[in-house]
Amino acid sequence: MTAQSEAGTADGGEQETVRRILTGLGDTWAVVGLSGNRSRAAYGVAQVLQRLGKRIVPVHPKAETVLGEQGYTSLAEIPFPVDVVDVFVRSELAGTVADEAVAKGAKAVWFQLGVIDEEAYARTRAAGLDMVMDRCPAIEVHGLR
Repeated sequence: MTAQSEAGTADGGEQETVRRILTGLGDTWAVVGLSGNRSRAAYGVAQVLQRLGKRIVPVHPKAETVLGEQGYTSLAEIPFPVDVVDVFVRSELAGTVADEAVAKGAKAVWFQLGVIDEEAYARTRAAGLDMVMDRCPAIEVHGLR
């Protein structure tokens, strides 16, 4: 059994976790890996999140301003609370980002399609955060209607 399916059983269903993150946990989303490169998936997802009324916060080594929002080099550098951390980095780097999200006080972590780290998932859930792994909010939002 994967962490995803275990979580689905434990918290009343993974789809409920998706719904809670997208509609009930707050509107400030740090998007880790978001740069000004319009051809990257992170850019398109950030646009969708903005259309949903979310405030996106770019987190990238370049700290670029993206889609009108000031960028930061790390989660720790963001000078205000973050509700959800949306992770667009390779799986081998994602666990560190999840740990940083816990330290930042985020309410949830979202690992994008193809981003999988079962141990980070377990640690993040054990810390009390909601978490989704290997899914995309731009896709999932259509299932909420």
